[in-house]
Parts: sequence; structure tokens; C-alpha cells
Amino acid sequence: MMIYRSVFRVSQIRNKAPLLLQPQASRSFSQIQSKPERYSFGIAFDIDGVVLRGPVPIGGSPQALRRLYGDSGSLKVPFLFLTNGGGIPESRRATELSELLGVHILPSQVVQGHSPFKTLLKSYEDELIIATGKGEPALIMSEYGFKKVLSLDEYASYFENIDPVSQYKMWTTKQELVKSSYPRKLVPSYNITADRVKAAFVVSDPVDWGRDIQVLCDILRSGGLPGHENGQQPPLYFAADDLEYQAAFPSQRLGIGAFRIALESVFNRIHRNTLEYVTFGKPNPFVFKNAEAILRQLQPACHDNSVNNGSIGSHPFKTLYMIGDNPLVDIKGARQVGHPWFSILTRTGVFRGKHNHAELPADLVVDTVEEAVDYILKKESNS
Repeated sequence: MMIYRSVFRVSQIRNKAPLLLQPQASRSFSQIQSKPERYSFGIAFDIDGVVLRGPVPIGGSPQALRRLYGDSGSLKVPFLFLTNGGGIPESRRATELSELLGVHILPSQVVQGHSPFKTLLKSYEDELIIATGKGEPALIMSEYGFKKVLSLDEYASYFENIDPVSQYKMWTTKQELVKSSYPRKLVPSYNITADRVKAAFVVSDPVDWGRDIQVLCDILRSGGLPGHENGQQPPLYFAADDLEYQAAFPSQRLGIGAFRIALESVFNRIHRNTLEYVTFGKPNPFVFKNAEAILRQLQPACHDNSVNNGSIGSHPFKTLYMIGDNPLVDIKGARQVGHPWFSILTRTGVFRGKHNHAELPADLVVDTVEEAVDYILKKESNS
């Protein structure tokens, strides 16, 4: 399999002047006057820094999302969450979001950084693969259909002394509680210390950077079998490449992209060949095109009348709105893929500027996600 370093260039930049919605702009939330039989728009929301900060809703997100549902609680406007975060299955994330935001979120409405890993199932379904990151990376990959997957934590436990400072690590995390809620897997029927790892997946932000860098370097430079001579590097996949993101702490936190830089820097110093990898997540254009396909599948569910006229999945979107807080990820991705994407930048997360971002200006800048949804519904009601 060809291994390559993913590079995505801005292929389409809009020349029109971006909009700036100032704090004094109207925040009224009147209902759409005339409802089209089928909405020709969809919305993709980032999560951290847009609708949530940690576990706390921000920017009027519960009120804004409720406007996308009908009086009966059924979905009225097709929307999904498009995040580079992850660490738990999409079904569990949907349940958490439903509880925090007060609306019913379907698993199909949650697209996380590692969701595209499903597309690699045919290549590695029956091969030994390693998954690392916070939460339950191996469980996630298993739910995608991979049959021989181990967490890096579990994999390392089969190699004595692979982590030379493990004896000094006395800390524990909530991850142990998460593990205890799932039945332990049976002992693999294959010989882990003799079977080569065919691919490594960084599913979410790693917890133990030192240990993970050490073990990944062992796997990648040995050809998939730690402790052996140098071999061809197995494929390495990152769920995202965010350098920073907005969490509960006031200032930004280092993301999975920072871990990638650390791993790459170390690997390139100790190995004759440079590290090769593939990154997913925003701003990868593939992620936005995949989101559009999912929104198209959600569209018929929002309009029961369309079921009877045989037009399911055949109605193109005139506009797709990406609401995010990170110009380098959310706005860049929407700009790269171009029509029909329209980018909206909020001031509740990574971006805090008074004016638009200088290098990657959004089509619209607002204070909160509530203002963004208000703008969208008013604009679409008049179109």
C-alpha cells in the first residue's frame, strides 16, 4: 500500500467581502414565515468552542438547536456535528450531546475525527492494528468492524520493559473507570509478540505522550514488530491534525496535531527515513464532502412529504453552513471545498478577534452560535 503525507491546498478562495455581524445586531428569534416544502440548506456545527466548552453549553446553543426541530420534536432542518474531537463511539457522543443540549441527536448526526477510519475497513479488517488516544480507541475501531485491534496500552503490556519509566507512573485517570464498564476481551488467539502490526491509528488525543511516542517509534521503525531490526514503516493514520483547540480551560490546549509534531520530530531524528502519515479531520476536503453526503441522507427524514414523490436523496443543497470557532480548521476547510459551503466564525472558542481573521476570513463573523442560527433562518426564509 502506498504511504503518503497528506497535503491539502486551498483550491478555491472566494473573493467576495465577508460579512461581520456585530454585537448590536438583531437577536430576535421569530419563526420562519414561509416554510418551503423541502429546505435547500443544511448546517454543520463544530462542538468544542461553538456549542460546548467542556461539558457546559455556550453561546445559547440549546435554544439555537431547538429551532431546528418541529413542534413534535422531529428534525426540521438537516444538521450534524462535524468535530475533530472523539475518543468515544458516535452513538455515545450522540447520547451525551442530547442530554447536554436538550434535543434528540442521532448517531448519524455525529461525525468525529476518527469517523472516516470506517473507509479503511477493507484494507485492515482482518489485520493486526493498533489504536491509541483518550477514551476507548480499540472499542471505537472494533465497532467500525476491525477484528484484530488492540489499544496501544494493551499492546505495550505484552512487551516487558518497552516503557522504561512505567514504574514511576503512579497516576490514574478516569479511563480506568471507562474500561471497567466494558467486559474484558478474551485473550487473542494469535501471538501478539510475533504478529506484525499492519497499521497504527491515532484515534484521539493520546494520554501518555512519552509512552505512546516510544511504542509507536518501536512499531513504525521495526516494520511492525517492536524489538526487531528496521523494516518498512507500517501505515500511520491520524484522526485529525489540530494544533490547538478550545476546552474548559481559559486558554487553548494542545491537540492531536501537537502530538503528531512531537512524534514526527523524534522519529525523524532516530530513523533514516522520514515519518509518513495520513491525516483526516477538518480541514480535509474529504471530510466536508462526506458531511454533505450525510446531510443529504438526513434531508428526507426532515420532510415526510418527500417520501411519497420518489425524490429521496435527489435534492441538492443550495447552501451548506459550517459554523466553527477555528479559522485554521473550520473556515479553511469550508473555503477549500467551496460551493455550496458558507463559513461562519464564532467568537466563543479559538477565535476571539474583533474583526474577521486576516488570512482565512469567514463569510460571516458572529459572537455566538445562537446568532449564527438566527442569521441562517432569517436568510433562508427570505430566499
